Amino acid sequence: MLMMPKRVKYRKSTKGKRRGIATTGAQLAFGEFGLKTLENGWLKNTQLEAVRVIIARQLHGGGKMWIRVFPDKSITKKPAEVRMGKGKGDIIHWVAVIKRGKILFEMGGVPEEYARQCFRLAAYKLPVRTKFVTRTHR
Repeated sequence: MLMMPKRVKYRKSTKGKRRGIATTGAQLAFGEFGLKTLENGWLKNTQLEAVRVIIARQLHGGGKMWIRVFPDKSITKKPAEVRMGKGKGDIIHWVAVIKRGKILFEMGGVPEEYARQCFRLAAYKLPVRTKFVTRTHR
């Protein structure tokens, strides 16, 4: 089941900017380990689903996973070989806007080495560079 909003105020959104640093969601909030992004970009709902499946299979019942991003931006595209004009194209997919420093996924209830291994497999499916982060105990 791909992630997408149940309903939105405006169906089609503007392109927007992909620059800047994440101010919210940059610290671990739920689990002990996380996957933090080092680049700005868009994460498609299909990419998020691929990572969710990988991590869920790796955990197989043990531990818990949290997804900290949600694809709430619609991306449109006009069909091939269509003339200019006649309005904006149809929605082809949904993306989550990712700024560097944002925690994408969190994991808890598993050993650190196992979490590191799971997130390494997940990172292969993502279009941005990521970093494994742990909760610092004071």
